[in-house]
Amino acid sequence: MRRYELLKSITPLLTDEEYVICNLGFPSQELYSLRDSDHHFYMLGSMGLSSSIGLGLSMEIENTVISIDGDGSVLMNLGTLSTIALEDCKNFILFIVDNGSYGSTGDQPTQTAKGTSLAAIAKAAGIASSVEVAGADAADKLAECMKTPGPHVIVAKVAPGSQAMNPIPLTSLAIRDRFRDAVKLAKKKS
Repeated sequence: MRRYELLKSITPLLTDEEYVICNLGFPSQELYSLRDSDHHFYMLGSMGLSSSIGLGLSMEIENTVISIDGDGSVLMNLGTLSTIALEDCKNFILFIVDNGSYGSTGDQPTQTAKGTSLAAIAKAAGIASSVEVAGADAADKLAECMKTPGPHVIVAKVAPGSQAMNPIPLTSLAIRDRFRDAVKLAKKKS
Protein backbone atom coordinates (compact mmCIF):
# COMPACT_ATOMS: atom_id res chain seq x y z
CA MET A 1 0.00 0.00 0.00
CA ARG A 2 1.22 3.48 -0.87
CA ARG A 3 0.16 6.84 0.59
CA TYR A 4 -2.60 7.38 -2.00
CA GLU A 5 -4.28 4.07 -1.13
CA LEU A 6 -3.91 4.87 2.57
CA LEU A 7 -5.54 8.27 2.13
CA LYS A 8 -8.29 6.64 0.08
CA SER A 9 -8.94 4.23 2.97
CA ILE A 10 -9.34 7.02 5.54
CA THR A 11 -11.38 9.54 3.52
CA PRO A 12 -14.72 7.85 4.34
CA LEU A 13 -13.98 8.70 7.99
CA LEU A 14 -13.53 12.39 7.27
CA THR A 15 -16.72 14.37 7.57
CA ASP A 16 -17.28 18.09 7.91
CA GLU A 17 -17.17 17.67 11.68
CA GLU A 18 -13.38 17.24 11.68
CA TYR A 19 -10.72 19.69 10.59
CA VAL A 20 -7.79 18.31 8.62
CA ILE A 21 -4.37 19.88 8.15
CA CYS A 22 -2.60 18.07 5.32
CA ASN A 23 1.15 17.98 4.71
CA LEU A 24 2.55 19.78 1.69
CA GLY A 25 3.08 18.53 -1.85
CA PHE A 26 1.75 15.20 -3.04
CA PRO A 27 -0.17 14.37 0.17
CA SER A 28 -2.26 17.53 -0.19
CA GLN A 29 -2.81 16.92 -3.90
CA GLU A 30 -3.84 13.32 -3.23
CA LEU A 31 -6.26 14.24 -0.45
CA TYR A 32 -7.72 17.04 -2.55
CA SER A 33 -8.38 14.60 -5.41
CA LEU A 34 -10.02 12.07 -3.07
CA ARG A 35 -12.16 14.34 -0.92
CA ASP A 36 -12.03 18.11 -1.04
CA SER A 37 -13.58 20.07 1.80
CA ASP A 38 -13.55 23.57 3.24
CA HIS A 39 -12.52 21.78 6.46
CA HIS A 40 -9.22 20.72 4.86
CA PHE A 41 -6.20 22.99 4.97
CA TYR A 42 -3.83 21.98 2.19
CA MET A 43 -0.30 23.06 2.94
CA LEU A 44 1.50 24.30 -0.13
CA GLY A 45 4.72 25.01 1.79
CA SER A 46 6.00 25.06 5.37
CA MET A 47 7.45 21.56 5.48
CA GLY A 48 7.42 20.19 9.01
CA LEU A 49 4.63 22.38 10.35
CA SER A 50 1.42 20.39 9.78
CA SER A 51 1.55 19.02 13.32
CA SER A 52 2.19 22.47 14.80
CA ILE A 53 -0.65 24.08 12.85
CA GLY A 54 -3.00 21.25 13.79
CA LEU A 55 -2.07 21.44 17.47
CA GLY A 56 -2.66 25.19 17.53
CA LEU A 57 -6.07 24.73 15.92
CA SER A 58 -7.02 21.97 18.36
CA MET A 59 -6.35 24.41 21.20
CA GLU A 60 -8.94 26.82 19.76
CA ILE A 61 -11.86 24.60 18.73
CA GLU A 62 -13.66 21.60 20.23
CA ASN A 63 -13.93 19.61 16.98
CA THR A 64 -11.50 16.82 16.25
CA VAL A 65 -8.39 18.06 14.46
CA ILE A 66 -6.37 15.61 12.37
CA SER A 67 -2.93 16.54 11.09
CA ILE A 68 -1.92 14.31 8.22
CA ASP A 69 1.84 14.52 8.14
CA GLY A 70 4.77 12.69 6.61
CA ASP A 71 7.72 11.02 8.30
CA GLY A 72 10.17 13.43 6.67
CA SER A 73 8.22 16.45 7.86
CA VAL A 74 7.89 15.17 11.42
CA LEU A 75 11.62 14.42 11.50
CA MET A 76 12.20 18.10 10.62
CA ASN A 77 10.15 19.23 13.63
CA LEU A 78 10.55 16.60 16.36
CA GLY A 79 10.07 19.27 19.02
CA THR A 80 6.39 19.40 18.17
CA LEU A 81 5.94 15.95 19.77
CA SER A 82 6.86 17.18 23.24
CA THR A 83 4.64 20.23 22.75
CA ILE A 84 1.72 17.97 21.78
CA ALA A 85 2.33 15.96 24.96
CA LEU A 86 2.49 19.06 27.15
CA GLU A 87 -0.62 20.71 25.69
CA ASP A 88 -2.57 17.44 26.03
CA CYS A 89 -5.35 18.42 23.59
CA LYS A 90 -7.98 15.70 23.77
CA ASN A 91 -9.26 16.50 20.26
CA PHE A 92 -5.92 16.19 18.43
CA ILE A 93 -4.71 13.33 16.22
CA LEU A 94 -1.36 13.35 14.48
CA PHE A 95 -1.63 10.87 11.61
CA ILE A 96 1.84 10.24 10.22
CA VAL A 97 2.14 8.59 6.82
CA ASP A 98 5.52 6.88 7.11
CA ASN A 99 6.75 5.79 3.70
CA GLY A 100 10.41 6.01 4.71
CA SER A 101 11.05 8.69 2.13
CA TYR A 102 10.83 12.36 1.28
CA GLY A 103 8.00 11.67 -1.15
CA SER A 104 7.54 15.16 -2.56
CA THR A 105 11.19 15.61 -3.47
CA GLY A 106 12.10 12.34 -5.15
CA ASP A 107 11.71 9.56 -2.56
CA GLN A 108 15.10 10.01 -0.91
CA PRO A 109 15.16 7.76 2.21
CA THR A 110 14.41 9.22 5.64
CA GLN A 111 15.75 7.92 8.95
CA THR A 112 12.57 5.85 9.42
CA ALA A 113 13.69 3.73 6.47
CA LYS A 114 16.77 2.94 8.53
CA GLY A 115 14.99 2.02 11.76
CA THR A 116 13.97 5.24 13.53
CA SER A 117 10.54 4.77 15.14
CA LEU A 118 8.39 7.89 15.24
CA ALA A 119 5.85 6.12 17.46
CA ALA A 120 8.58 5.35 20.01
CA ILE A 121 9.82 8.95 19.88
CA ALA A 122 6.26 10.25 20.38
CA LYS A 123 5.75 7.90 23.32
CA ALA A 124 9.08 8.96 24.85
CA ALA A 125 8.00 12.60 24.42
CA GLY A 126 4.98 11.87 26.61
CA ILE A 127 2.18 11.01 24.18
CA ALA A 128 0.80 7.83 25.75
CA SER A 129 -1.43 7.00 22.79
CA SER A 130 1.28 6.50 20.16
CA VAL A 131 1.18 3.50 17.88
CA GLU A 132 2.70 2.22 14.65
CA VAL A 133 0.40 0.25 12.34
CA ALA A 134 0.52 -1.20 8.85
CA GLY A 135 -1.17 1.01 6.30
CA ALA A 136 -3.92 -1.57 5.83
CA ASP A 137 -4.84 -1.22 9.53
CA ALA A 138 -4.60 2.56 9.73
CA ALA A 139 -8.24 3.40 8.93
CA ASP A 140 -9.49 1.17 11.73
CA LYS A 141 -7.01 2.73 14.16
CA LEU A 142 -7.99 6.24 13.09
CA ALA A 143 -11.68 5.43 13.56
CA GLU A 144 -10.91 4.14 17.05
CA CYS A 145 -8.88 7.23 17.96
CA MET A 146 -11.60 9.56 16.67
CA LYS A 147 -13.92 8.10 19.35
CA THR A 148 -11.54 8.43 22.32
CA PRO A 149 -9.79 11.40 23.95
CA GLY A 150 -6.28 12.11 22.71
CA PRO A 151 -3.85 13.33 21.90
CA HIS A 152 -3.10 10.41 19.60
CA VAL A 153 -0.20 9.69 17.28
CA ILE A 154 -0.76 7.08 14.59
CA VAL A 155 2.22 6.13 12.44
CA ALA A 156 0.95 4.32 9.35
CA LYS A 157 3.68 2.40 7.52
CA VAL A 158 3.34 2.36 3.73
CA ALA A 159 5.57 1.89 0.70
CA PRO A 160 7.22 4.89 -0.98
CA GLY A 161 5.68 6.38 -4.08
CA SER A 162 3.24 9.09 -5.09
CA GLN A 163 0.18 9.09 -7.31
CA ALA A 164 0.43 11.32 -10.38
CA MET A 165 -1.79 14.30 -9.61
CA ASN A 166 -2.67 17.67 -10.97
CA PRO A 167 -1.84 20.64 -8.78
CA ILE A 168 -4.59 21.85 -6.47
CA PRO A 169 -6.49 24.45 -8.53
CA LEU A 170 -6.83 26.83 -5.58
CA THR A 171 -4.51 29.63 -4.62
CA SER A 172 -2.94 29.60 -1.18
CA LEU A 173 -5.14 32.58 -0.29
CA ALA A 174 -8.31 30.76 -1.39
CA ILE A 175 -7.32 27.71 0.69
CA ARG A 176 -6.63 29.94 3.69
CA ASP A 177 -9.84 31.96 3.35
CA ARG A 178 -12.25 29.05 2.97
CA PHE A 179 -10.58 27.15 5.84
CA ARG A 180 -10.66 30.25 8.05
CA ASP A 181 -14.38 30.66 7.35
CA ALA A 182 -15.01 27.01 8.28
CA VAL A 183 -13.06 27.44 11.53
CA LYS A 184 -15.08 30.57 12.38
CA LEU A 185 -18.24 28.45 12.20
CA ALA A 186 -16.74 25.91 14.60
CA LYS A 187 -15.80 28.65 17.06
CA LYS A 188 -19.36 30.03 16.97
CA LYS A 189 -20.72 26.58 17.87
CA SER A 190 -18.33 26.26 20.83
